[in-house]
Amino acid sequence: MPLSLRIVGQGIAGSLLAWSALRRGWNVEILQAPEQPSSSRVAAGIINPITGQRWVKSWRIDELLPVALELYGELEADLGVRILHRYQLRRFFRGERERRIAEQKRATGELAPYVVSADAEGLWIEPAFRVDLAVVVSTLRERWLRDGQLRFVAQTRDETPGANHRAADILEDFDGLTIWCRGAAELMSPRFAFAQMSLAKGEILSVESPAVSSDVILNSGHWLVPTGSGQARVGATYTPFAPENASPGSPPSSLPELCITAEARETLAASGRRFLGSDFRIIGQEVGWRVVTRDKHPVVGRHPRDPRHGILNGLGSKGALLTPYLAHQWCAHLATGAAFDRSVDLGRFV
Repeated sequence: MPLSLRIVGQGIAGSLLAWSALRRGWNVEILQAPEQPSSSRVAAGIINPITGQRWVKSWRIDELLPVALELYGELEADLGVRILHRYQLRRFFRGERERRIAEQKRATGELAPYVVSADAEGLWIEPAFRVDLAVVVSTLRERWLRDGQLRFVAQTRDETPGANHRAADILEDFDGLTIWCRGAAELMSPRFAFAQMSLAKGEILSVESPAVSSDVILNSGHWLVPTGSGQARVGATYTPFAPENASPGSPPSSLPELCITAEARETLAASGRRFLGSDFRIIGQEVGWRVVTRDKHPVVGRHPRDPRHGILNGLGSKGALLTPYLAHQWCAHLATGAAFDRSVDLGRFV
């Protein structure tokens, strides 16, 4: 008999997990709250193999990148839309210290095979990618609404426009496995509070300029990633959120309203001017939450006291790279009982 599960949340985490499960012939129902828009619609979706001020490989990039490329290739073929865009990445040195660290690591081979050349200003890194997360989420949402596999539900007892069900009412009578992929909304629940996830706000600008290169991502603290037709996105800011109304391990009573700010706009515009000169115009500004953990690794697995509930969350700024691997972890666990990777297993917080 096919496995049955419910997935709550239809951002990139819930979308890729649900799609992977449906491909295996399992019965999947997806629940999404209309009042909780997915931050995946805002995220840039960059896969960058070399990150940080100390010039290190992204966590497990050699292992995770092939998994991601395979899944996105299959997803493109299934949906008939382009999702994955390949680039070179030009990363500039921000001072003598960064230059010294990068050159030392390149000389020892630590950055191979991703650094392809270097000069006095920085390194050329290849390949880098942009995953169009908004296209993934919206295209799958249209399909699942049409096929009756996705329902809009309210997160609270309040009447919510667009919601024809309430999540708690639906889940009360469900004895199968529910996997929570709600991103920032999960911090409002005590269910996984012991994982002590936290939030960081990020803002991004959309810009337009004839100086935008179509196939190169620029990185110098902030990044500029082309999106086609002379347009690009510049980002992202990073503002941690420390709730005043929560104690350690307990959920906050509310999250602040996500608002774009003039301060972020000017900060990112200054980076845009460094990349493009003065010949560009701002055509949009967006904001979203990142969910992060204490050890900066994502969190997956079953609840230690109630195995009918599981989680996929804590993607930080690397959801495009991490989510295919985490979806694979969940599907392997459900199919064969395989243990989750200890580095990402929810159990590490117990």
